[in-house]
Amino acid sequence: MADQGVRRIVLGAEDVAQKVSVVMSDDIDGSPADETVHFGLDGIDYVIDLSAENADELRDALFRFVEVARRVSGRKKRGSPPMPNAGPVVGTSERRARAQAIRAWARENGFEISERGRVSLEVESAYIEAIEK
Repeated sequence: MADQGVRRIVLGAEDVAQKVSVVMSDDIDGSPADETVHFGLDGIDYVIDLSAENADELRDALFRFVEVARRVSGRKKRGSPPMPNAGPVVGTSERRARAQAIRAWARENGFEISERGRVSLEVESAYIEAIEK
């Protein structure tokens, strides 16, 4: 992810333009970061810049705890989408059927989603929020 800006510096009678780029790096392996992940533990809030792969790995590692935890805050925080509380762990055929239902819902609600592969947490969170209403 890169943020770019142009800053003008005036030196005497001449204008000088300066282009500044900020490149975020994955805090784990130094690869380009795709997102900043916010999370908390024992009352301490943390942020970490991660590639999509490492962000998925972190979410996967925490999922079994998050799925049985109680949400404390009533408001969603800005930033990365929250991990969904999807209910009990289900077998492969149930997971496949659930993913198909999420994909169908996502297409009907204007999300771009592939036929195969992992359903993004953003789409899954939106689906869960919609069916809980």
